[in-house]
Amino acid sequence: MEQLFDKSELVNTTLLRGNADALLAELNWFEKVLQLRSAINAGSVAAGTSIFNVQPPDLSAFDSTYARFLTQHQLKFADRFLLFLAMVSQIKPQCLDIFLVTNPQTGQIFTEFGGKKGNVFSGFLPTAETFLFLLASDNLMLRFDLLKLFDARNPLFALNVLEYEPLPPGEPISSIPLHINKNWFEEFTTGERSKPRFSADFPAHLIETNMEYSDLVLPDHTIEHLELLNSWLTHNVTMMNDLGLKHKLKPGFRTLFYGQAGTGKSLAAAVLGKKHNLPVYRIDLSRVVSKYIGETGKNLAKVFDAAENQGWILFFDEADALFGKRTNVSDARDKYANQETSYLLQRIEDHNGLVILASNFKQNIDQAFLRRFQSVIEFPMPQVNQRTVLWEQGFSPFTKLEEKVNLNEIAQKFELTGGVIINVVQYATMQMLKDGGKEIRQKDIIEGIKRELKKSGRTL
Repeated sequence: MEQLFDKSELVNTTLLRGNADALLAELNWFEKVLQLRSAINAGSVAAGTSIFNVQPPDLSAFDSTYARFLTQHQLKFADRFLLFLAMVSQIKPQCLDIFLVTNPQTGQIFTEFGGKKGNVFSGFLPTAETFLFLLASDNLMLRFDLLKLFDARNPLFALNVLEYEPLPPGEPISSIPLHINKNWFEEFTTGERSKPRFSADFPAHLIETNMEYSDLVLPDHTIEHLELLNSWLTHNVTMMNDLGLKHKLKPGFRTLFYGQAGTGKSLAAAVLGKKHNLPVYRIDLSRVVSKYIGETGKNLAKVFDAAENQGWILFFDEADALFGKRTNVSDARDKYANQETSYLLQRIEDHNGLVILASNFKQNIDQAFLRRFQSVIEFPMPQVNQRTVLWEQGFSPFTKLEEKVNLNEIAQKFELTGGVIINVVQYATMQMLKDGGKEIRQKDIIEGIKRELKKSGRTL
């Protein structure tokens, strides 16, 4: 029988169904709570009936991202209700239409319902007051207890599942709109988070590679240092949680990659991410550092906000732009640059994932910053044996080399980085295809090397 779906599509369909089934069960519970609150307020149920009589469903048997999240963080009645209330306007918005009833005395929505209308969305958007009304109504002691859930230490806020929207001065905390983070909503529904695209508001590029960690051609001491990063990515959760070190160690891991352009810094970051199934986002600090004083922090804030608690690897290239050695502060621009450096350093230290800073020269980086990092890794110029491997791996296995081409001799004669070698491979291969040949020619390799050397002001 012809296969209609590949394995990834089947897995995705299974996850979609599992999430949909779990959220449907949660929705049924949510609507029962709404009905009971209405009945309690109308006095149509026995005195003393508690809203907490409607127990949430047991979702432990569901193959669902949402169900696993509830179990992992042991969310109880109130936390679950708060989470689902923040989601429901995107799952079944009409079930909140009951709150659009207008108070005939004020001509507005009843104050105790809380809520607001969106700029485009015409339905009811809940606030903290909506949550307090549904679970506590006029029970002040319970209202005060439920307000504790809005503490930043609550997993829903600590993990950025629910987002705070700044309130104008003087507004009560109960006016906080309930927003679920876009990435978490995607994970709870589709099971996959969309990848943000580079823009003025998000100055980071996702970097990917077809190569594997085992394809790295680097000296032993560099690989040995990279293995420390591998170990941290593998065992960090165990170390922090199971071994109880999260109260003693700062979150995340910080490292500096240094070496000439083309020695493999970006590639190492990309294959590390691929090995551990983690997205790697590259931020070119030389471009992000704004010509407008005070804008750099704003440019980077959204990258950190999006990366928080998602396991992203952040790769800051051209680190000298902010972390280079500075002379004495001489003007307002230097003062703001120092403030932005302090801001970025603080965000890096608070980030709970792997942060890699990259620079061509270690001596360009202020030593005060280096002391804050757990490792410093050199990416040196490849030696002859490594250059030979890079040449051999660079050419397609489907092409032949001209008989007189001796890659080992070329590797001995020309001290080139891996990035330069791959540029030469591309040039020589294009020349072969352009001329309709069947072999990579020696003269094209040499011409490609000449062109690359000329870029840096060197000659053969």
